Amino acid sequence: MAADQHLVVFAHGRDSGPWGIKITTLAEVARKVGYAVLSPDYSHTIDPKARLAQLLESCPRPSGHLVLVGSSMGGYVSAAAASQLQVSGLFLMAPALYFGGYEFPGPVRVPHCVVVHGWRDAVIPVEVGIRFAREHHAELIVLDDDHSLTAQMDMLTTLFAQFLGAVLQSDRLSSPSTSSTP
Repeated sequence: MAADQHLVVFAHGRDSGPWGIKITTLAEVARKVGYAVLSPDYSHTIDPKARLAQLLESCPRPSGHLVLVGSSMGGYVSAAAASQLQVSGLFLMAPALYFGGYEFPGPVRVPHCVVVHGWRDAVIPVEVGIRFAREHHAELIVLDDDHSLTAQMDMLTTLFAQFLGAVLQSDRLSSPSTSSTP
């Protein structure tokens, strides 16, 4: 990874792996818009705190934007890590939050935060995504889908591309003006 490169770090769900269909598809989107990607393997443990510790210990610190993306239990891992890392963006898909053992170390405040949840999610109720969005001032997008969100993959990739574009755009908007004063 180049020192000035932007980085997306994915966190997979409890029963999935680091390169499932969602992560593979979204990683391709990230690469197309100029991000390096990393998807650690957490499958050796189902303990959310152990997964959080692994991410915090292994996460590179790029000089560009750091974006965390998490699905289900990986949503918890990403959200909890965001409060401890210098994160430009947080993209959560059907995040597993507010369960025993899934406490946040602090408030989640990042410049760009999006929660995508399925109306028909029987694993993590949509109310969880709504609560997180309300409490942490995140954008909320609810799709006609279940927990996997794979029936809406085209929409998910569009939303993710827009999200990454907004993170990059904020870089240009916050850059000092090149005009000189008389």
